[in-house]
Amino acid sequence: MVVSGIKLKKAIFFDRDGTLNVDTGYVHNWENFVWIPGAREAIKLANKMDYLVFVVTNQSGIGRGYYTEQVVNKLHNRMNSDLAGLNARIDGFEFCPHHPEEARLEYKIACDCRKPAPGMILKLLEKRQIDPKKSLMIGDHDTDVAAAKAANVEGHLFVRGNLHDFLKPLLQRPA
Repeated sequence: MVVSGIKLKKAIFFDRDGTLNVDTGYVHNWENFVWIPGAREAIKLANKMDYLVFVVTNQSGIGRGYYTEQVVNKLHNRMNSDLAGLNARIDGFEFCPHHPEEARLEYKIACDCRKPAPGMILKLLEKRQIDPKKSLMIGDHDTDVAAAKAANVEGHLFVRGNLHDFLKPLLQRPA
């Protein structure tokens, strides 16, 4: 798709906990981070097929005071450092630190970024000039799929297994 002379890009939006890494509850440091089988290879495949790769993740642990935004950013940087060893990369991270009920005052809001709201995806679509019709969202909760739908992005529920094996047929479909 071309808008005002600009060719829009395609992207894959991944949820983080439970999709890219094992969800052990409020994962916020590298010592507790374990990649889901096939996650790194799925990211590399997406890179190879010219998809931008983004992580869009609810991180209410920030709002609850369990860890800080800086700690989450450090983990995300470490994820990309690890991926660099495979010649793979995540092009950007968006996280929502809010929770409408269980958070410290400054984070206790009903926002448009906490999934199932589409705010994180919409922000990236606009900022990075992405075509929603050529993009996918992969997540392990219905809220991930709902956020994708609200952003006019095709959403897929990944429950378990090898993420590369799950993603590969989705990327090999005819356009």
